[in-house]
Amino acid sequence: MRSAPRAIVHLLTLAAWVAGCASTPPPTPLGPLSLDSEEASVSSQGLTEVGLRYAGQLISPSPAVLEKAEYELVSDGQVVEKGSAPLGVALAGNTPTPFSFQAQAAYVRTPEDLRALSQRGGTLLVALRGTLTVRAGESVRTLPFAASRAVRVPRLPVVRVESLEGARYSEEKVDLLLRLGVENPNPFPLRVEELSWAITVGGRKLGEGTQGRYDTVDAAATGVYPVEVAVTKETWGQDVRALIAKGTLPYEVAGELTGPLVRVSYSLSGDVKLNVSR
Repeated sequence: MRSAPRAIVHLLTLAAWVAGCASTPPPTPLGPLSLDSEEASVSSQGLTEVGLRYAGQLISPSPAVLEKAEYELVSDGQVVEKGSAPLGVALAGNTPTPFSFQAQAAYVRTPEDLRALSQRGGTLLVALRGTLTVRAGESVRTLPFAASRAVRVPRLPVVRVESLEGARYSEEKVDLLLRLGVENPNPFPLRVEELSWAITVGGRKLGEGTQGRYDTVDAAATGVYPVEVAVTKETWGQDVRALIAKGTLPYEVAGELTGPLVRVSYSLSGDVKLNVSR
């Protein structure tokens, strides 16, 4: 007889739970999303790679979470990278919520591509495009996005003779001080692996070597690398006196500048007027 009230209590509890469940409204589907203030900016740029930052404002009609961005990084009309950026941004209902993410990729992959772009000059268009995923409970929506930015085309460096001085110490000795310049025409630093050189005076090689190993030339700047050689009987030959007596020496300097995807051959020539050094 004492078990009956307990059964009644269980039945009442079950009835209340069923009634509560019946009164709970089903989850509301996520309404239309809107995207505003889309912008792409350059976070980094080098001779072979570019980094882009995408930013925008997302409006959801109800609280939700911006989970991720599936993206493509496009350069000059070609997809160079695909990826997914986790975001986890909480969206308040009917409130513009800013968000952003970054992506980086190689936009130049071969020395031939770099040379072709350098010769073309001007600018190229880089962009981030793809879809955003938004979730509210079991409701999921996706929204396309896209933003682009023009950047300067990467350009190959230029090797030139920055200065050349000839100091005549005697009728049989001249010291040459050559300063080779590596001009970086880009708005970003340039990494140099090596600058090789070989100097010829009056048709005879006087010396060769390398400079600037693993150096960096600043944006829109020129790196200068000094080279010294001597014109003497030992380096040039027995008739060096007649060569020096002319007062000017014909020279040629040739070599190659190397770096990431960079292979720039150069050959520079001219005449150097001799100064008397006491």
